[in-house]
Amino acid sequence: MTAEKTNIDLSSLTPMMQQYMSVKMQHPHSLMFYRMGDFYELFFEDAHKAAKLLGITLTHRGKAYGEPIPMAGVPYHAAEGYLARLVKKGETVVICEQIGEVTGKAPVERGVVRIITPGTLTDDALLTAHQTSNLVALCIQQNQIGIALLDLSAGLFKVQQQEFKTEQLAIELSRLMPSEIIIDEDIIDPNVIEHIKQQLDCPITKRPNVDFNLNNAQKTLCDQFSVSTLSGFGIDHLPLAKAAAAALIHYGKETQKTALPHIRTIQLEQSSDFIALDPVTRRNLELIEPLFDHGTSLFQLVNDCKTAMGGRLLRRTLMQPLRDTAVLDGRLDAAQALLNGYHESPVRLVLKEISDIERVLSRVALGSARPRDLVQLRQACAQVPYLRHALQPIIEMQQSKLLTELNHELGDFHGLHERLMAAIVEHPPVLLRDGNVIAEGFDAELDELRKIRDHAGQFLIDLEIKEREASGINTLKIGYNRVSGYYIELTRGQAEQAPERYIRRQTLKNAERYITPELKAFEDKVLSSESRALAREKMLFEMLLNELRQDIGNLQMMSSAIAQVDMIANFAHQARLHHWIRPEFSPEIGVKIKAGRHPVVESLSKTAFTPNDTFLDFNRRMAIITGPNMGGKSTFMRQTALIALLAYCGSYVPAEAAVLGPIDRIFTRIGSADDLSTGKSTFMVEMTETSQILHHATSQSLVLMDEVGRGTSTYDGLSLAWACVLDLTKRIKCLCLFATHYFELTELGKESGIDNYHVTAKELNGNLILLHKVQHGPASQSHGLQVAKLAGIPANVIKEAQNRLRILEKQQQLHLNHAVQNDLFAENSVPEVVERIIEVEKTSPAIDLLQALDIDSLSPREALQQLYMLKDNL
Repeated sequence: MTAEKTNIDLSSLTPMMQQYMSVKMQHPHSLMFYRMGDFYELFFEDAHKAAKLLGITLTHRGKAYGEPIPMAGVPYHAAEGYLARLVKKGETVVICEQIGEVTGKAPVERGVVRIITPGTLTDDALLTAHQTSNLVALCIQQNQIGIALLDLSAGLFKVQQQEFKTEQLAIELSRLMPSEIIIDEDIIDPNVIEHIKQQLDCPITKRPNVDFNLNNAQKTLCDQFSVSTLSGFGIDHLPLAKAAAAALIHYGKETQKTALPHIRTIQLEQSSDFIALDPVTRRNLELIEPLFDHGTSLFQLVNDCKTAMGGRLLRRTLMQPLRDTAVLDGRLDAAQALLNGYHESPVRLVLKEISDIERVLSRVALGSARPRDLVQLRQACAQVPYLRHALQPIIEMQQSKLLTELNHELGDFHGLHERLMAAIVEHPPVLLRDGNVIAEGFDAELDELRKIRDHAGQFLIDLEIKEREASGINTLKIGYNRVSGYYIELTRGQAEQAPERYIRRQTLKNAERYITPELKAFEDKVLSSESRALAREKMLFEMLLNELRQDIGNLQMMSSAIAQVDMIANFAHQARLHHWIRPEFSPEIGVKIKAGRHPVVESLSKTAFTPNDTFLDFNRRMAIITGPNMGGKSTFMRQTALIALLAYCGSYVPAEAAVLGPIDRIFTRIGSADDLSTGKSTFMVEMTETSQILHHATSQSLVLMDEVGRGTSTYDGLSLAWACVLDLTKRIKCLCLFATHYFELTELGKESGIDNYHVTAKELNGNLILLHKVQHGPASQSHGLQVAKLAGIPANVIKEAQNRLRILEKQQQLHLNHAVQNDLFAENSVPEVVERIIEVEKTSPAIDLLQALDIDSLSPREALQQLYMLKDNL
């Protein structure tokens, strides 16, 4: 039986299951955690699915329509771990809690209190410290697209609107790193959905068209920000951006079952604000995740931020390097101030004591904050004065404008700190339901209720002594349990001695339990005080949350300032630790790096890293790099891109000097593998990536291309590589590092704008020594057999390969000499010789004649005649 059916007859089900089904039918495509006592239970298909995904036991409960009802459950106190696993698998989970009071035998009223989706996470138990939960909405009409991003856990809200291009959408989504995408179920193109699924591994949720309604979007956003116009946000003229943003607000409120008071502003972005990095480039440069499990990504290397907020900001910054050099110089000035002032360490020591208040504030706003969240906020408020004190001498000495602004934005929360100190105990329990959260002295009424509760034990001791003396029964006991309440217990043999004022409450096998008017009055008072004290604590805690919500804007500003200070202090720390230098920005096209180093490879290398220079400008846009495998070509190209990327994040860089001109995009075509899911061969993947570069690169793009054309025949590959070099240089005029094993391409060094470089190596006693140094000029040979020997290829195979290589080289030389002698090519025009050889080899009449011969049918004389004809044709 499925809960998706809306015509199910519920009358034959138990009241409990009727209640379950009525809620489940409102959320047919989500797993529902249905609270029953100390467990969340799942039924029917949900039970089967959860048992499979979580590895929990599948049982049964009662019957429905003559069949046992499948059931699976998880403990309430351990639910977060199970929820995290389900969300990681892309599942949406509906939390159905008890919201009513117990009344007779009827089921306790239950309702949905929260819907947990991959894009709406705010709890630390469901998110790692550096993980973001980004919800993205797309609104597409004709040739325009509105894109909005909402991070509920951080209060971030951003929009943009641009011309709709499938390739550009993939780049933007890759930059935004969505955890979930919502789309209009009525107008989205299925081809677009399929393209998104190929590029990103995140769920796509279809939403009703009314959420994206252009006419209602303005009001939704104005209501959210409590304004009458959106002109102050700069989005009045962007209807699709507003529609996408409004859809996010609707979805956020629906999943959280509350308002979103911490979403107080919206930021307009333009794709042109950032250096574009497509998914292939992000992966090849290993920005966030390494290509291999044992590897290290750039983020893993450079992230030593002391707060989770700073780490997440650094992660976002690496994924979206800025093009605004004024902002970048501001960050570099701040990092330099920390370095020059030698006050970096005190700043980082203070930051280390600050918890993840960015997420705490989100939970405060959404009403899901726990007692220990307020303790973290209290501790952060206590550290702010120390952070400002550590920054102040740096600002006075170095005059960093950005640090001055951030120091001001940290604010003064002394009053809030004192309020939280008075309100919350030093070490509160995890959950408010357990009580003992509000500190003594904060509320007189709560203190009085606790006094009654806490003195109950002594009252019972005194009463027990009093009753023993009055009754003469020395073994009389006064006890308590949750079922019977307070009672006086006598053995069965002593029951006859019970005074008349004792009222029998319960009969046990070997004892009788009684109550007296005095004990009953005490019970009512104590039990009432406990429930009233807990209710009072809940009310006081909610009051504190409401107070914090009133100041949420200033607290978010403080949180943002802490994150920025942390990231900049981390930049300074990395610069000092790794001996990095400050880069410079130039308005002229070019990448000029002296003694550049690959940050990750250098950190992992057991030997000294060999630095190399990179020099590209408008007149020398292309560097063709040749040399042996493992010689360092790929490392050299990647380090150039990473140095440029770090600079455009506002970080110091691993080099002796670096001057960078404007860069709009970074492309990489490095390495390939089959894409079996889409049926693409290695060569097809290579050509697809190359096509993207040739279609979208500009004169301000930095392009890294490695071994283009190696996935097909030699002449096909050489021809493609040759044509790509010329197109990149003459038509696109981008800045390009082009690594290849086609030595014929080095002849293009005679063309304008193209230079040859090679990675050096030498042979010693038949062994290859890789020097990893990039020098001007083409390589003399590829050393492929020597590299194969290093890889452990058997000696007999190497020897056979050497023999074959000598034969092929001799044939190639004879062929080339013969072609030149017959004036097939112009003097000193070796590139044309190469192209002509390819054509001759493919069209020679001798080859056609030889292929047409039926050797078995030839007589000796005919065979001799054919041999003469072949020679003439050659």
